[in-house]
Amino acid sequence: MITNRVYSHIVSIDFDGTCVTNEFPKVGIDIGAEIVLRKILKKGNKIILNTCRGGVFLEDAINWFKEKEIKLSSINESINKKSDSSNKVYAKIYIDDCNLGCPLINNGKNKPYVDWIKVEEMLKIKGIV
Repeated sequence: MITNRVYSHIVSIDFDGTCVTNEFPKVGIDIGAEIVLRKILKKGNKIILNTCRGGVFLEDAINWFKEKEIKLSSINESINKKSDSSNKVYAKIYIDDCNLGCPLINNGKNKPYVDWIKVEEMLKIKGIV
């Protein structure tokens, strides 16, 4: 049976070096994440911000998403917290500049960042966008 059901996936997103250039503690420059993140949401998926930032630095990252009107379903924790003791954030896809195999752009400053053009191609293959 074929249906038009929209399948929802959870996508975990890092911030520094992933959504923006890595300029911690400042918020870096947008590197193309906004457009792809909107496509992820438009397809019915959910986004978790999964970052090492804390305190005021975390608020800066959260504000970046608010300013872009990109809805986060959770911040640094699983959406449906299980009763087990795991601290790992559960997601179908993890996008992070430190992930082995994540396509990066080297800016020549030893701070590579995510290549969102290639990531979008990968997400299309997986049906996420």
